[in-house]
Amino acid sequence: MLLAYIDEIGETGAFVSKTDPRYKTSPAFGYAGFVIPAEKARQFGSIFVQEKRTLFATDLIGVENPGQWERKGADIFRPHTHTNYPQQIRVFNGLVQRALDLGAFVFFYADEKPLGTPGQTQLDIEVRETAAMRETLNRLCSHAEHHDQNLIVLIDQINESQRAKRLPNMYGHILGRAAERQEMRRIIEPPMHVDSTLSANIQFADWIAAAITRAIEYQLIENSPYDWIPSRLASMRKSFTYESKLHFNNRAIVDLNKGDILDTRRSLFPPITGQRLSNSVDPAILRRMYGAAQSSSLRGKPSP
Repeated sequence: MLLAYIDEIGETGAFVSKTDPRYKTSPAFGYAGFVIPAEKARQFGSIFVQEKRTLFATDLIGVENPGQWERKGADIFRPHTHTNYPQQIRVFNGLVQRALDLGAFVFFYADEKPLGTPGQTQLDIEVRETAAMRETLNRLCSHAEHHDQNLIVLIDQINESQRAKRLPNMYGHILGRAAERQEMRRIIEPPMHVDSTLSANIQFADWIAAAITRAIEYQLIENSPYDWIPSRLASMRKSFTYESKLHFNNRAIVDLNKGDILDTRRSLFPPITGQRLSNSVDPAILRRMYGAAQSSSLRGKPSP
């Protein structure tokens, strides 16, 4: 039996740019976390709690129940964490390695959002969330099939109204797809929602989701402050499931699979080569020209 602990990458709302006053949160949405053999889950949870208590010992002074105290991943992976709090990155990398040693894999799936306001992109938040969850379940089930194991998926607690909306969609998708796809029979139940204060492994899934969120931002945003992520998290490159993917939105470039998410050379922003150009030429314009030329050359070809 495998247990998959997952949390959200970004959020479901529209995205324009990081400087937009309203639509600036995240350029992609999906899920990330880790998959671990059920018999190793409790052991890893204990390791996580011990490392968390040591790392944040000062913050835990006077806390009545330190086991339920959380430090959110978004608060760990900030623009200057690697210089201001390098020990947090060191501990995170160490926890990833400990999980791998116990037979775990890191997982992610995310869809790049179309740029624009809700009106411009005809955004339907429920459709976006449902599509990402379906693809996540498909890929987690494929991983379980490859390892000849059954699967239970656990996700951070949401409010009751959201849970009531999601559950029938997830249940219907699993049953409907299982009629044609053998791997969907690996999942025992639709994803179960667990309060993160009661689950160390859900807390670590939140840390992983935050790290992947920053890696995706580096890949999708040209002037991202997270250019340090690929080098500082390089040890994660071989940790991903085969099915992990960042899916681009209508671009003439290949999606990012597994460790590609930590590449320092970004396919979306290729370096400008060839004849030396005047300093007056805007590099952003050149990249758009490059992208248009590439799109033109590939038009009519099937997506990889």
